[in-house]
Amino acid sequence: MITSCATIQSSPICRIFAHRGASRQAGENTRSAFDKALEYAIDGLETDVQLTRDCVPVLWHDRFLDKFGLPELRIDEFDFDPLNGLSAGTGYELMSLQTFINLYRGRCSLNLEVKIYDRESSQLQRGKIPLILDMVGASCVEDVFISSSNLDWLIFARQSSACIPLFYVLDDHQTPGELETVLREQPFLQGFCLPISLINPSVVKTLRDNDKSIVTYTCNNEAEILKALMLKVDILISDDPQLALHLRG
Repeated sequence: MITSCATIQSSPICRIFAHRGASRQAGENTRSAFDKALEYAIDGLETDVQLTRDCVPVLWHDRFLDKFGLPELRIDEFDFDPLNGLSAGTGYELMSLQTFINLYRGRCSLNLEVKIYDRESSQLQRGKIPLILDMVGASCVEDVFISSSNLDWLIFARQSSACIPLFYVLDDHQTPGELETVLREQPFLQGFCLPISLINPSVVKTLRDNDKSIVTYTCNNEAEILKALMLKVDILISDDPQLALHLRG
């Protein structure tokens, strides 16, 4: 359970989060995908956050706008309203973070993964922090946590808020040694989001010994889901939440 003021307890049962909603049944990060996911007994929704040119936090994963037929252009090259108009007929809407929070907060837990790309200036990266934190709420929260693969951004976010739980996202190119370095140097992190390929009993023990919460992604087949369940991670993120719920029993 995610508790307030930067304290996270391990869950008695692995919680299931829908990856960008029920993304195998509807366009990822859309209302249709989130609503479909909530038809199952999921515990949470995972989504991705970027900024438009006019600084509106929106739900979007990719670097480019391929899904809107603009493969070489980016979210931050457009203002929100005209970009939202481009989504017509594509099967992908552009939902603002504020709309997402208004619609789904209180119905399940939320994992907001803030996307940070190398091309972005330090000013733009830091500019995301107050916008997102204001929408989540300045007070300590129990139902929302923020994750990012950019460690510097998480450090900036920590300096802005001591309450909102922050999770570091690793990818499958990183090593247990890198994990241990971050654990040692950044004790403020509340947990780690790890690819299922990187999770093993030794990694789980290291994180438990340091009182960190464990999230694993993206568990999309029976073997991956059962592995996560047997290792007793706190949160399992899946494109197939229905299968994960069934296997969890």
